Amino acid sequence: MQQFLNVTLAGLSQGAIYAAFALALVLIWRSTRIVNFAQGAMAMFTTYLALTVIEGGQSYWLGFVVALVGGLVLGAVVERVIIRPVEGGPELNAVIVTLGLFVAFQALAAILFGSTFRSFPAPFDLRGFTVGGVNIAFTPNSIFVIVAVVVVMLGLVALFRFTDLGLKMRAAAFSQEVSRLLGVRVGQMLTLGWALAAVVGSLSGLLIAGGSLVFPAYMDAVIVYGFVAAVLGGLDSPGGAVVGGLTIGLLLSYVSGYLGSELVALAALAILVAVLLVRPQGLFASTAARRV
Repeated sequence: MQQFLNVTLAGLSQGAIYAAFALALVLIWRSTRIVNFAQGAMAMFTTYLALTVIEGGQSYWLGFVVALVGGLVLGAVVERVIIRPVEGGPELNAVIVTLGLFVAFQALAAILFGSTFRSFPAPFDLRGFTVGGVNIAFTPNSIFVIVAVVVVMLGLVALFRFTDLGLKMRAAAFSQEVSRLLGVRVGQMLTLGWALAAVVGSLSGLLIAGGSLVFPAYMDAVIVYGFVAAVLGGLDSPGGAVVGGLTIGLLLSYVSGYLGSELVALAALAILVAVLLVRPQGLFASTAARRV
């Protein structure tokens, strides 16, 4: 029973991190209709910015803010300088560019920060709770991760459902010409979408790094599982991203805890294939939204 409880709690904590990354993918998809495969590499780069600040003697929270602001600026610059020239062309162009950015950011991080493993601090205690003499693998830092993801999800739902800005961002993503005729500044909306998605991606990078080792490729597994979570929940649904992330985290934790960690990647692939075969639009995305 204790093993089941610990495996479940570990899955929830890890699933919250996958959900954070899935939220970044959902945000950029809803605001630009592009899947950014460089999202994880950009998040890794801003995490290194935070680590540089922390190792310089500053507080964790100053590094946290630097990473988020760095993500905001980085996302806006990438959209303006690199993505803007290929927007409006074949969809495959943007995919190829983001894959190229993924490789470029990892190489740049290795050059600037090195390829060695470096310890990244956690904002809260990493020791689990003890209840009735039973050690529970759920820490104050795990609570912080889950709360942060829930806050981001609620913020995105509020942005797209209750604000004019969110409506303009979605309109710019669906139909640029009609949006321009209605007075929407499409270029600004696309830049804002990339910038906000990079902020959420930076948050996921910080959450996964807390209390662990970072190196230029440390986000690779999160990219894969976060993408599966986004597809499972639906690329149009912030709530679906969170549910998908928690579901993936739990399922992979059970596979690792009871069947072996070597089967985790295979299990993720099986989930992705099953979703694409049974409900390719995701569990919570509306079919109508995909047809617009």
